[in-house]
Amino acid sequence: MIKINNDFDIDSTITCGQIFRYELIDDTYIIVIKDRVISIKKDGKYLLIESNNEDNLLDVITDYFDLKRDYKKITSDLINMDKRLEDAVNYSSGLHMIHQDPFETVIEYVISQNNRVPSIANSLNMIALKYGKEVIFNNKKYYLFPEYSKLKDVSVEEYRLCKVGFRDKYIYDIVQAINLNLLDLNKIYEMNDTDALNYLIGFKGIGNKVASCILLFAYHKFNVYPIDTWVKKYMKDEYGIETEKDIKKFTNEKYMEYSGLAIQYMFNYKRNKK
Repeated sequence: MIKINNDFDIDSTITCGQIFRYELIDDTYIIVIKDRVISIKKDGKYLLIESNNEDNLLDVITDYFDLKRDYKKITSDLINMDKRLEDAVNYSSGLHMIHQDPFETVIEYVISQNNRVPSIANSLNMIALKYGKEVIFNNKKYYLFPEYSKLKDVSVEEYRLCKVGFRDKYIYDIVQAINLNLLDLNKIYEMNDTDALNYLIGFKGIGNKVASCILLFAYHKFNVYPIDTWVKKYMKDEYGIETEKDIKKFTNEKYMEYSGLAIQYMFNYKRNKK
């Protein structure tokens, strides 16, 4: 176990739509990440983390939950940029952007198209069960999401058995493209936001919204972001702006390099505030 003094909000961070493979048991979140299973819970001002694999656990947690970024400064800057955003920022105080594995992020957001969260999670878990590595944590079996090389011989029909629906062909083509190095996920780290977006949407099954999610949640490119129903409602209610084009123009001009974070705070506030 490791113990970290950090005040980030694990509830908002984990449940705000960034990831799908987690469960809440009492006050503890169990999350399946790239190479291990972790449990994390809040204990006063501390985070208590355990894993089936304790090797370099502090480094893994620091990277995964983006603990080195100065979110307090960012939120202060956002409020200075736009006082009308203050309620959403304060409500989302402590929300961090999770730094996910790019391959799993690609697959989960391809599956997310026109889909519900429980169905997305179910499909991801079925793929992991059939093709991923089994690990034991707290006397329970979990399955890591498979690396793309492990999926190179999986057929369209086999993906369909994992309840991915019409997305089966997209997943097959994308996995093949990655294995053939036609889609290089590492190259995206070096690209600017626009080039990265255009690169991803060049592959069938990855539209603008899916590509934006991938770039925001896996690569932390904060100038690229999805516009969903909750964000549209927030922008209409607060600013009288309705079209996606106008929302993006306003957001880019107003929040600049923090646009993706501002959008995530709007989403979290509008969806969850009672």
